[in-house]
Amino acid sequence: MSLLITRATVDDVDTIAPLFDRYRIFYGKPSDPGLARDFIRARVTRGESVILSASLEGDAVGFVQLYPAFSSVSAGHVWILNDLLVLPEARRHGVARALLSAAADFARADGALRLELETDHDNANAQALYRAMGWTPYDGTLRFRLPL
Repeated sequence: MSLLITRATVDDVDTIAPLFDRYRIFYGKPSDPGLARDFIRARVTRGESVILSASLEGDAVGFVQLYPAFSSVSAGHVWILNDLLVLPEARRHGVARALLSAAADFARADGALRLELETDHDNANAQALYRAMGWTPYDGTLRFRLPL
C-alpha cells in the first residue's frame, strides 16, 4: 500500500475538512461540514496550525494538527499535537504511526523543544501507540481550565 504524508496547504482544505468533521463527531460534537471547513481554512490561511495529511492509495485517510506554544521557563517553543484522526477503514496500516513520525520530524526540523499531547484516560490503544513510539507521560502537574 502506498502511504503518503504531506503538509496541508489552503488547496487541501476541502480534503481535510471532512476528516476534521469526523474528528469532531468522534468527540461528541454534531456534524457541521461548514464549520469544519471554515475552521480548517482559517487555521491554514492564518498560519495558526500545521496540518499533516495522510493519503493511502490516493485517498485521504487521516490527519494530525499541531499548534504552536511556548515555554517561558525553557525559553523555547513547543508544538501541541492537538488533533489526530485515522479513518476506521485505514487503521492497522501504519497511518497513525506515520503521522506521529512526520509530526516529530517536523517539530525537530523546526527547532522545537518537544511535542506534547493529551489523550483521554480510557484511550488505551492510543496510549499504547504513544508509548511504543517513545512518548512518555509526565506527572507532577495538574491541568486546569477556566470556562469563559
